[in-house]
Amino acid sequence: MAWIALALLVAVGAVLVLRHDAGTIAGFDNADIAGIVAALALLIFLGGSMFTSYRGRFTGALRDALSWGAIALALIAGYSYRDQLMPIAQRIAGELLPGMPIQFDTGEKNSPGVRIRKQQNGQFMAQVHANGASIKMVIDTGASSIVLTPSDAARAGVKLESLRYSVPVQTANGTSFAARVKLRNVSVGAISIDNVEALVAKPGALRDSLPGMSFLSRLRSYEFSGDFLTLRG
Repeated sequence: MAWIALALLVAVGAVLVLRHDAGTIAGFDNADIAGIVAALALLIFLGGSMFTSYRGRFTGALRDALSWGAIALALIAGYSYRDQLMPIAQRIAGELLPGMPIQFDTGEKNSPGVRIRKQQNGQFMAQVHANGASIKMVIDTGASSIVLTPSDAARAGVKLESLRYSVPVQTANGTSFAARVKLRNVSVGAISIDNVEALVAKPGALRDSLPGMSFLSRLRSYEFSGDFLTLRG
C-alpha cells in the first residue's frame, strides 16, 4: 500500500509538472488535483497500515472504525454549531475560572456585552488586557482612573524607570503617590477601549490593580445585579 501511494504521488506529480501551463486538467485546477491526490495517497497508506494491523480481527476493526467515526461526527457537529456553543463554553469557563469574562449578545449592533461573576470574597475581579498583557484587576468604581501595580505596569510595557510619582492618591494605607501614563488599549472580553488614562502606583502602595472610571466611564453602561457585573461596550 505504501508503494501504491508513493507511485500515485509520483505519477500525478509528473503530470502536474508536464501540464503546469495548462492551468486545469479535466476541468480541475492543478492545486485542487494535487490536494485530492495527496488526500487519496494518505488514505491508501493509512488504509494499508490498518488492514495489516487488523488482519483477522474484524470485530476490533469495526469497533475502532465506529469509534473514530463517532468522534469525527462530534467534531463536525461542534464546528457546525460553534456560534451556538461558544456562549455556553464561555459561561462554563466563567463559572470555573474566577474573573473570566462571560460574553453575551446585547441585541445592539457594535455593542458587545460582558458579565463578570462575583467571587467568594464579594469582590468583582476581571481578567483585563492592558496593551495586550493579561492582568487580573479588582473592579473599583471609586477609583477615578485605572491604577496599576508596578509589576502589572511592567507587564503592560510601561518603562518604570522613566516614571514620576507626582499624583496624590488615596489607598487603604493612606495617601500615596502615583505616576500618570496612557495605555494604548484596555479590553475585557470583546469590549475594547483605546487610549485610556491610567496611573501606576508606587511599589508597595497597592496590592491589586484597579480598572477605575477612566475605563468604566467610556463604556455604554455598567451595572451590578446580584452576583454579576454587566458591562456593555
